[in-house]
Amino acid sequence: MSPASNQQISPNNSNVESEDALLAVSGIGFDYENAPILDDVSISVGRGEFVALVGPSGCGKSTLLNLISGVLEAREGSINSNGLVGRAERLGNVSYMQQKDLLLPWRTVAENSRLGLELNGVSKAESNAQVEKLAEMFGIADVLDQMPWQLSGGMRQRVALLRAVLPDNPVLLLDEPFGALDAITRRSLQRWLLNVLDTADKAVVLVTHDVDEAILLADRILVMAPEPGRIIADIDVDIEMGTGTTDISMSPEFNKIRANILDLLSRQETVR
Repeated sequence: MSPASNQQISPNNSNVESEDALLAVSGIGFDYENAPILDDVSISVGRGEFVALVGPSGCGKSTLLNLISGVLEAREGSINSNGLVGRAERLGNVSYMQQKDLLLPWRTVAENSRLGLELNGVSKAESNAQVEKLAEMFGIADVLDQMPWQLSGGMRQRVALLRAVLPDNPVLLLDEPFGALDAITRRSLQRWLLNVLDTADKAVVLVTHDVDEAILLADRILVMAPEPGRIIADIDVDIEMGTGTTDISMSPEFNKIRANILDLLSRQETVR
């Protein structure tokens, strides 16, 4: 789950399901008020793999996450999250972090962090122990007794991510988790997120409008087109980090991937 030196772009090889995939989405279609939102969408995400979805607004990126998590039900196709195929089975067993942190204002940081564990029936003592075990890694060990309103936006997002990660579900969905943050805080949290998830062994799907963020974080980037939403490219991100201090976003490989994605997105705007 780390940027690693060549770039491969294919039409859509994301429908190829590997045997060790933790998440397999096949032929998904979804309509809203008789209008097709998604059509024949297929993706496969392996263990320890980080996949980003980018595309124009309205192409169904967030809708796809809602379908995977079980919030919505597809018109056609199948979704398999580590053996859970039914919507009711996936609901609550797929970790889902949205753009708004949705922290409960009447609960402390520790209480918000352990919410997912509580809903899964874990005792207060055990859930507190798990929160304290990971609090240092998430950079919130010193604020566990504080209330959400006392935290900065970046700290609130750390708490929200810990809440999503703690139930230890194998599939983690991230919908614009840093979209509301300023550029400096966002870049800092992007690097932090890579470190946190590097050994998590989860299948991660990120929705973002930030192409640079997708390249920085993901192993693969799926480019979507609208009307109806569909995947038009599956891009491998394989950039050699090197041993120097040069920002990876300044490398020729990074800029080449960025240019190709922006070209794909601009074509969609032209078509619309």
